[in-house]
Amino acid sequence: MFESLGDRLQNAVDKIKGYGKISEENISEVVREIRLALLEADVNYIVVKEFISNVKEKALGEEVAKSLKPGEQFVKILKDELVNLLGEEKKELYTGGNPSILMMAGLQGSGKTTTAGKLSLLLRKKMGKKPLLVACDVYRPAAIDQLKQLGRELNIPVYDEGAGNPVEIAKNGIKYAKENNLNYVIIDTAGRLHIDEDLMNELKNINEEVKPNEILLVIDSMTGQDAVNVIKGFNEALPLTGAVLTKLDGDTRGGAALSIRHLTNVPIKFIGVSEKMDGLEEFYPDRMATRILGMGDIMGMLEKAEAVIDEKEAMEAAKKLKEGKFDLEDFLTQFKQIKKLGPLENLIKMIPGAKKMGLTDIKVDPKEIAHVEAIILSMTPYERRHPEILKASRKQRIAAGSGRSVEEVNLLLKQFEQMKQMMKQLKNGNFKMPF
Repeated sequence: MFESLGDRLQNAVDKIKGYGKISEENISEVVREIRLALLEADVNYIVVKEFISNVKEKALGEEVAKSLKPGEQFVKILKDELVNLLGEEKKELYTGGNPSILMMAGLQGSGKTTTAGKLSLLLRKKMGKKPLLVACDVYRPAAIDQLKQLGRELNIPVYDEGAGNPVEIAKNGIKYAKENNLNYVIIDTAGRLHIDEDLMNELKNINEEVKPNEILLVIDSMTGQDAVNVIKGFNEALPLTGAVLTKLDGDTRGGAALSIRHLTNVPIKFIGVSEKMDGLEEFYPDRMATRILGMGDIMGMLEKAEAVIDEKEAMEAAKKLKEGKFDLEDFLTQFKQIKKLGPLENLIKMIPGAKKMGLTDIKVDPKEIAHVEAIILSMTPYERRHPEILKASRKQRIAAGSGRSVEEVNLLLKQFEQMKQMMKQLKNGNFKMPF
């Protein structure tokens, strides 16, 4: 996400880091590049003008002039202004009701129904809620079936009455939640191809009758600058409490995210980062700013790991590695946990300085990962625990069973031994970098 914008801003920042002193003359080119990068990313021109003005004013201020490292001060100013633009601090989702009631709104095709499913999963996994999905999109063909299918996949209940009255369905859904001890209701409303009076009146009626604690507007991030007009249109009719930006993993320029909060005062609460059902993330303005500037997102990495990795198994594996008892059975277990983190390329991009180290160009082919897993699974449990017994005949059998070559089996075993040797050196305190 924001890759093109991030590259342009990072290139501009690199130019200024070497300056011993910042003046209006030597930052004029850098500021021009930042302005062009923002405009090309589809950031609203009013936002760009104000952003640039703030950056220049602070960069030429007394604090920077006295700084020992003015280039680093400039980077900090740029980051702080991005955070300010994105909303300063994370806005929490309301979770205090019993049940809490959340209404989804948005234009057709924005990803509203899918987002409702993703949000229900996040509420259950991260916040311990028992959600109910309520099908109030009674006009779009197969909308109810889509929501019910998502409910089956996620094992989350869905309340529907078919093509009935959306207001009554919403009220009855809340009643059903109370009767069945479900403590978070997500109402999936109908979308239109554009904002119209009928759509708004229906949403107003649902809002007046059920009084939701949250009204989230789902916006396709590829909408560009028109996203601001969409939010303003909905916000005039409904008391929006937040926005969800979908499809940020696509070929989007990101301008909507950088313009929305500043121009509408509606906070971004969630972002869609993949098509998978766990591909919805809470939005942290400071983390997004550091990622745009190539500073990584360590907290995001840790949260992803905590969500999918079994802490007890990880500790046991670390202990075995330290003691030199780590075998291919343990390696397979850890391998499966790492796969749950999603595409490794996305994880690598969250490492600070990943781009400068050339890590963002690494492409991890899912097929290669599957090949490694197939090789290990073709071994017997005893062979996994004692890889030293793997001689020519056993390797040939494993290669045939996994559909790979003996050379690939040998390469895996060699890499496994190298990893064990590295951990042994770390334990003894005499590890040497291979360059």
